[in-house]
Parts: sequence; structure tokens; C-alpha cells
Amino acid sequence: MTVFTIGYEGLNIDEFLMLLRKHDIETLVDIRELPLSRKPGFSKKALAGAVNSQGLDYLHMVQLGCPRNVRDQYRADGSWKRYTDGFMKYLKTQDEAIAELSDLVNSSNCALLCYEADHNFCHRSMVANAVQALAGTQISHIKKPTALFKTKTTAQVREFFA
Repeated sequence: MTVFTIGYEGLNIDEFLMLLRKHDIETLVDIRELPLSRKPGFSKKALAGAVNSQGLDYLHMVQLGCPRNVRDQYRADGSWKRYTDGFMKYLKTQDEAIAELSDLVNSSNCALLCYEADHNFCHRSMVANAVQALAGTQISHIKKPTALFKTKTTAQVREFFA
């Protein structure tokens, strides 16, 4: 089994949904503590509706989101090490949520969602690592194909994925 991760930074909702389909994702697991976005289509209700309209499931796991105090500290000092240490300390208290997610990953092709495009600087990588440690899954990070940076229209994006 593989646990996928995806960030929506730099994607519009159509590109995002196409990436999910390209990777045969069945369940999108939103691991943002607060599933709100200024980006159209990526707040919880709109995103769930868009995902469901594609025949996919949407699940919000608030317990796997990064706590506000850790996010606020990172905004204040920019220390990735402090952020990682703070989130890992929190994640160690979430055994039940990691077990629930591991069970889901074993029964459905899941992608963990957060905002950041670079999985190296996102808590979703740490969550995926915890699932891997518990369930022995592989990890695959879905990235925006470089060719998409050059596309101009939704039709060009659809053609790219065709």
C-alpha cells in the first residue's frame, strides 16, 4: 500500500482534481487543523463538494493538523527545526488518529492534503512517515508536473493529463 500526499499551493481546483484522478486517489484526507483557504475551492465545504462530485471521498482529520501554537511560533521565528520538533511532539500524542489513518490507507487509495507545494516543508510528510512506521506503507508525494507551469487554460491542463 501507498500513502500519497498533496499540497494545493500553485494549483487551481481543476488541476488539483486532475492530479487526484491521475493517481487513482479514492479518499482525500484533509489534515489541516483549520480547513479554510482564501484560494477558491479549497475550503472544507467547497473542497468536499468538488471531491465528492468526482466520486471520491473527503475526510477531515483535525487531530492530524498542526496545532496553532506550533504554526504561530513558526510564523514568528521561521525555524523549521522548532516547527518540526513541536509538531512531532504533538504527533506522538495522536496514536489513535494515526492508527485510524493507517487502517484507511490499507483499505483505500488515500492522499493527505495540506497547502504547501513542497512536502519537505509540510507536516503532511511527518504524518505520512508515522503511517509508514505503523503500517509499512510506501509514501508518494504528488507534485504539480513542471509542464503545468507553462499551461494557460483549463483545456491545456486537460490535454496535458489526457
